[in-house]
Amino acid sequence: MTKIDTSSPESVLPTPSHTVGPFYGYALPFPGGGDIAPVGHPETITVQGYVYDGEGRPLPDAFVELWGPDPDGNLPQVDGSIRRDPSTGGYLGRNGVEFTGWGRIQTDVNGHWYARTLRPGARGRSAPHLSVCVFARGLLVHLFTRVYLPGDESALATDPLLARLEPSRRDTLIAAEGGDGTYRFDIRLQGEGETVFLEFQ
Repeated sequence: MTKIDTSSPESVLPTPSHTVGPFYGYALPFPGGGDIAPVGHPETITVQGYVYDGEGRPLPDAFVELWGPDPDGNLPQVDGSIRRDPSTGGYLGRNGVEFTGWGRIQTDVNGHWYARTLRPGARGRSAPHLSVCVFARGLLVHLFTRVYLPGDESALATDPLLARLEPSRRDTLIAAEGGDGTYRFDIRLQGEGETVFLEFQ
């Protein structure tokens, strides 16, 4: 066995990323992960869609994480969604009253996901949107994107990110309105209609 000197950072080679899942499904899902909006909140919307691979097949074991501000554009500052009982350590889940702005949803056997949340308010120069992180088998590194909601066309037209994209690429970031407070947002990992993904540095 070869020993590696780890006493100085410059002598250690970086470890490559590892393929994600489906084994991660044991620890990451939690009950009610898509129920982000407080129970009975009048401004609740539903965002739903499918995650597709490069050949257009739905992925039954992907994860979609969502983050979003409240309707006033404020980032929530309350306890997270995975609350634990301090005495037993058991899972308590959301309290059903406070809006945390975050959720994690596993796709079902048909590659479908959905989340109940609040329509996000605008922050800075960006049009209202939800931030998204996608985990799926075959991905060495998780992917980031955004879900913009239709409704305020002037805000969408002046959003700095959307303004840099060709119309066909821009459309991959804008959900389709389904009526009754529902929106459809499909995530295509590769191929025709591939979703625009973001790189953070």
